[in-house]
Amino acid sequence: MPQDESAPLLKELLNAQAMARIGRAAAQAHPAFDQRAFLAMASAGLAELSLMQRLSRAADSLHAQLPPDYPRALQIVRKMAPLLPGGFADMVLPEFVGRHGLAHFDLSLQALHELTPYSSAEFAIRPYLAQDPGAVLAHALRWAEDENEHVRRLASEGTRPRLPWARRLPLLMAEPQRTRPILDKLQADPSDYVRRSVANHLNDISKDHPEWVLDLLEGWPTQRPETKWISKHALRNLIKAGHPRALRLVGATHGAKVKLHAFAVTPAALRLGQTLRLNATLVSTADQPQKLVVDYAIHYVKKNGESSRKVFKLRTLELAGGAELALEKQQTIADFTTRVHYPGRHAVELLVNGLSVAHGHFDLKQPPAPAQKKRR
Repeated sequence: MPQDESAPLLKELLNAQAMARIGRAAAQAHPAFDQRAFLAMASAGLAELSLMQRLSRAADSLHAQLPPDYPRALQIVRKMAPLLPGGFADMVLPEFVGRHGLAHFDLSLQALHELTPYSSAEFAIRPYLAQDPGAVLAHALRWAEDENEHVRRLASEGTRPRLPWARRLPLLMAEPQRTRPILDKLQADPSDYVRRSVANHLNDISKDHPEWVLDLLEGWPTQRPETKWISKHALRNLIKAGHPRALRLVGATHGAKVKLHAFAVTPAALRLGQTLRLNATLVSTADQPQKLVVDYAIHYVKKNGESSRKVFKLRTLELAGGAELALEKQQTIADFTTRVHYPGRHAVELLVNGLSVAHGHFDLKQPPAPAQKKRR
C-alpha cells in the first residue's frame, strides 16, 4: 500500500458505500448473511474512526454476521473476493483472516495467499508473524517465487519491519538477516510493484541497520537496471542524510565542488493552502563532470514551538565541469494526517550531496479567524 502525502484521504475509501458493497458481496456468497445488521455495525461512528479502526471494525462486523465456524466462514470470504472490484477497501477480507483466523494457522496463511491479489494482505499477515515468525517467513520465501506479482509483493511488504500503519515487528527490526533470503530472490523482480516494496523494506531496515543494508546492496548486481533502481530508492533516507557510503553507491561523493549564485525562498510569508517556491542557481567549480544529489529541507514548527526537519528530493543529475544549473521547486503548504502545520518561522535548507549549502526561511501565518455571523 503506498505511503505518500495523499494519504489523508485514504481512510475515506472505506466509507459507507464501500461497506454496503462488501455487505452485498457477502449476501451474494451467503444468502443468509444479514446485510442490514452488518452495515449498522460497520458504519456506526464511521466519521470518527481512523484508517486502521475502520478496517478492523469492518472485519469484525463481517465476522459477527458470518457462521461461527471459522473454516465455513472463510469459504464465504473466499467466494466474496472475486465479487468485489479490488482496491484498498477490499482489504477487509484479509483483515478478517488476520483478526479471526490465528487458531487455524495454515488454513489462514493459504487464504491470505489466495486473497492478496484482490487487494493486499500486508496488514493481515502481521499477527501470524508475531505468533510464529519462522513458519510465516518460510511461506514468504516460497511466495517470493510465485507467478503472481501480488503474492511476490506480499512476501516483501508483509514482512517489512516498519510497515506504515501496521504493528512493528521487533524481531525483524533487530535481526534483518531473517528476511534477506526473501529480498535476495526479489532483487531484480520484473514488476515495479514488487521492486518498490523491496526498496521500502530495505529503507525500513536502514533506519536501524544502515551498514547492513549498504553491505547487502554492495553485493547485489546493481549494474542491472531493476536492481539499480531498488538500490537508489532503498537508500533515499541515507542519501538525504549525506551518508558517505550511500552517496558513493549511487555515484556521488560526500560534498560537491559547487558554488551558489542565488537561493530564494518566496513568498516570505504565506498561509495554509498557498504555494512555497524555491529558486537556486549552482555553478560547478570542478573541471570534470560530477554526480549531484540535490535536496531541500524544511524545519517544520511543531506545536510546542520546537522544529522537526524533513528532507525532500529535488533532483539527481550529472553536472559538467564549470556548468551552471538553475533549480526551481514549488510545494503547497497544506495539512495532512501525517503532518499538521503550526504558525511560525520555518527554516529552509538547500542540500547538495548531503551537505547544507544555503539557508532561507518563510513565515507561516495564523489562519484567519472564522467570520462571526451577525445576529438579527
